[in-house]
Amino acid sequence: MIPGVILDPTTSFASDIASPGPNVDSLAGKRVGFRVDMLWRSWDWTSEVWAEFLRAEGAEVSFWRSMGRTAEEGARMDAEMNAFFDSIDVAVVGLGNCGSCTSWTIHDALAAASSDIPTVAVCTAQFEDLGRALAKRGGRSGLRFHILPYPLDILPRDEIHGIARDHYRSLLRNLGVRDGLAQQSAA
Repeated sequence: MIPGVILDPTTSFASDIASPGPNVDSLAGKRVGFRVDMLWRSWDWTSEVWAEFLRAEGAEVSFWRSMGRTAEEGARMDAEMNAFFDSIDVAVVGLGNCGSCTSWTIHDALAAASSDIPTVAVCTAQFEDLGRALAKRGGRSGLRFHILPYPLDILPRDEIHGIARDHYRSLLRNLGVRDGLAQQSAA
């Protein structure tokens, strides 16, 4: 310990990326990938609803499910995840809904964002602060976040579908989409 020196654990890195990254100008013809996990059925249901809307706007949608992340399986998962991110134009990564899930959500969202594709990390409100702190600690304080209500996973499927529908337009705004919003307004 150095006398008179105060360490600030919330400091930013000099190389911090405060930019959210590129916007999605148009959904037509884009490959949108959802990173889902093995725990949250609410995220499966939410991403299914959003995928339907995205397909209706001309996007191609795919899913990659994160499983075990340690030892040999972890190395295989990292390789699969990186190949998945290389195959898409837009990444929607979730769900930050507990401590470890939020950590992995941010880890994977940072990996996608470092590939220079528009990326959004999806967390529930209870884990937003943790997610933002982890993104900042990971050197990307500008990472896009989409926040869903908490608690989410205890709700029935029809309520989750309603929440997903209610949040779709703000997800598009978050990603910088302009044409999909205009089409929805005209409908």
